[in-house]
Amino acid sequence: MIMLYFSGTGNSKYIANLFTQKIDGECYSIEEQIDFEKVIQQHDTIAFCYPIYGSCIPRIMREFVAKYVENLKDKKLIIFCTQLMFSGDGARVFTDLLPDGYGEVIYAEHFNMPNNICNTKLFKIKNGEQINKFLREADKKMNRVCDDLKQGKVKKRGFNKFSSFLGKSQSGHWPQIEEKNRSSVKIDDDCINCNLCVKICPMKNLTPSDEGIIQNNNCIICYRCVNACPKKAITVLINKKPKKQYKGIG
Repeated sequence: MIMLYFSGTGNSKYIANLFTQKIDGECYSIEEQIDFEKVIQQHDTIAFCYPIYGSCIPRIMREFVAKYVENLKDKKLIIFCTQLMFSGDGARVFTDLLPDGYGEVIYAEHFNMPNNICNTKLFKIKNGEQINKFLREADKKMNRVCDDLKQGKVKKRGFNKFSSFLGKSQSGHWPQIEEKNRSSVKIDDDCINCNLCVKICPMKNLTPSDEGIIQNNNCIICYRCVNACPKKAITVLINKKPKKQYKGIG
């Protein structure tokens, strides 16, 4: 079994690694430069993990699945999504990326994780010991997931009609927000041109130039650069400078 994940600021990476540690499986970020076609073909069961944005799957994961969808045709699938509070059908929406008859979902689960949207007062940023509760709950839930899988139990979080209704109440707006903010990165005068944001952007959206950092209309609002900038000089989506950044797990 293998786990394929995308993680903007570390939450989904933590869940992906937690799972593979418990099952002694392989774990790969979809950002890695490897032969994914070959890797997928070598396994019967493929697990996916991703953060949920407005009850939608990040564009980078959608594009990855579209690229390798034929390799998933006869695979058993395990779907995990990470979320701040609730997504409704955050795991189920993965099946919308697959043609009818492709893939068999044998397990789906949602994991509540710390907030990483650091440039709004709506949700608090927590770090260090403040996130221990999330980690304990995630570990507890993952133990149950692994026990269920060993026993052959099939559970699909978010696959019922009510969950779908909750998801659609959010996801109906996200595609427009996502498209509108492909060039929403703003960098202020505190920038020291360290180019860290350029190096870590999963979409290669940022490029250094004589005029400073320029963007390539490819932002997916993952908040990686906003939380990593040593001068808190970057914003996305909300044009407000962050006071406290999410430092991730571990």
